Amino acid sequence: MTISGVVSSARVTHDTAAVDELAAATPESQPAAVSQLLSAPECREAYVLATCNRVEAYVVTETARDGWDILATFFDDVPERVVETAAHEDSLTHLLRVASGLESVVLGEDQIIGQVRTAYEDAAAVGGVGDLLEPAVTKAIHVGERARTETTINEGIVSLGSAAVELAGETIDVDGVDALVVGAGEMGQLAARALESSTVGRLTIANRTVERAESVRETIETPGTAVPLSALSEHACEATLIVTATGSDEPVLGPDDVGHHEQVIVDLGQPRDVDPVTGSVPETTVYDLDDLESLTRKTREQRQTAADEVESMIEREFDNLLTQLKRARADEVIAAMYESATRIKNREVQTALHRLEDRGSVSDEEREIVESMADAVVNQLLSAPTESLRDAAVDDDWETIDTALRLFDPAENGGEPGPTSRNIPAEHALGAAEDD
Repeated sequence: MTISGVVSSARVTHDTAAVDELAAATPESQPAAVSQLLSAPECREAYVLATCNRVEAYVVTETARDGWDILATFFDDVPERVVETAAHEDSLTHLLRVASGLESVVLGEDQIIGQVRTAYEDAAAVGGVGDLLEPAVTKAIHVGERARTETTINEGIVSLGSAAVELAGETIDVDGVDALVVGAGEMGQLAARALESSTVGRLTIANRTVERAESVRETIETPGTAVPLSALSEHACEATLIVTATGSDEPVLGPDDVGHHEQVIVDLGQPRDVDPVTGSVPETTVYDLDDLESLTRKTREQRQTAADEVESMIEREFDNLLTQLKRARADEVIAAMYESATRIKNREVQTALHRLEDRGSVSDEEREIVESMADAVVNQLLSAPTESLRDAAVDDDWETIDTALRLFDPAENGGEPGPTSRNIPAEHALGAAEDD
């Protein structure tokens, strides 16, 4: 294992970008996006999280400058003003915050932790997760789980699906109305469950693959049916409340698809599922992701106390993560130290045994005594330096580690060249300042 390099990240989120700008930043898929980042020769590891509210890219490179260049190319299709960047430690902290729900439109929402986990699996499948991002992302998932089990951060509105239903309820009385969910993916399922928990009278689910819609319908107790997307216009005309959440590149609902009665449409699609001109149809109200911001702001205020608890949790867990990574890097140096010492020990043990054999036979028991004594000497001599090197890594004392590498480099002792200070330079020390 060779832990080196720095993490750099860039993101386009609901905080900085409009719906159309988010759509422009969204990659074809997370695995494809990770592969694109890894295609840069300077990129060692990569991780991409793409949801309806954010597109985030993390890379591990030799220097931060290399990372910025790769990320600038990745987000070349959106205005620079909507792209936020973060250096090494800020990138790691932000990832913990994302998984905990602190950066979500709905503060503390549950969906994001599953999305972080799926993005991890996607990145790992194409070789994007290595010795630095592996502990970082798994720590983020761990923190996200703790936040939801140890605080009240996810009480009340817990997803955009439930937020969509509440937003619609501010415009119409949803009691007994016909509702329609367009899309049977993760967001569509969340919307369907939120509607099931409300008082709608009937719930239809439309999806390009009707079998998928039927499988979701089977989990919903509210009366209704599953229909193909080709029948969308017919059912959209009849519905009073419509929630769209597809992955279509083009709008699936337009002004010709709505009825001539009071309707509320909540568009959760990214990019948009609903043609913007649909909102100009009389008695038709269309909300999109930007409109959810005011509603979710109320939830954020209600959950602020729990959010403060999560902030403290993240601070502690971030310190633990840095310590873990720094010690892992120190362990590489320690391994090199033991390798050098073991090589010398083996050489000297063999020399001693040969001398003893010149004076007579050496029994297996005597040979074992000599070897055990040599092992004990090495372990005792290196015990204190081992602890000192781990402490030095935690304290960012990379000068001490650099000195240890030079002292115990096998090349200095007649062996094969081992790690040197060139392999773990000070600027790569976790927690150290990155280059400009």
